[in-house]
Amino acid sequence: MSQYFNDGDRNSLWNPSSRVAVLFVRTSEVVSSLVGLPSGIGGMWADEYAIDVDVFVRFVDALVLEYRSSSHQVLRSLLEGWLVTAIVMVERAGRELPSLRAEVSLSPRDVSVGSSGVGALGDGARLLELAGVQSRAMPV
Repeated sequence: MSQYFNDGDRNSLWNPSSRVAVLFVRTSEVVSSLVGLPSGIGGMWADEYAIDVDVFVRFVDALVLEYRSSSHQVLRSLLEGWLVTAIVMVERAGRELPSLRAEVSLSPRDVSVGSSGVGALGDGARLLELAGVQSRAMPV
């Protein structure tokens, strides 16, 4: 069994298995607290999740900025898989994420311990590259 993630015009952005869909939705709920924004993903009805694309794009863009401005390797790692999936959905909705290409500054919010990742910003080009790979594994 699978679920559909549809935009406002009922165009399918993604059609994952039910278990994967639930994981994506629940992860979205959890990471929304990082940026204090709603995800734009509505409740499931008849095997479909309706996406408010405007809200979803703002949400994903804020999380891209959070990822890119952090030097915390574990934070970026935890966000990365969810982000590349969300980026594919944004692209399929015909939208762009300004934070992928914007200049960003290092955020003092999360301090990375040890030398790994200290001072290094998350790379928007890396997210786009990973999203390209991810897209091939995301049926519509």
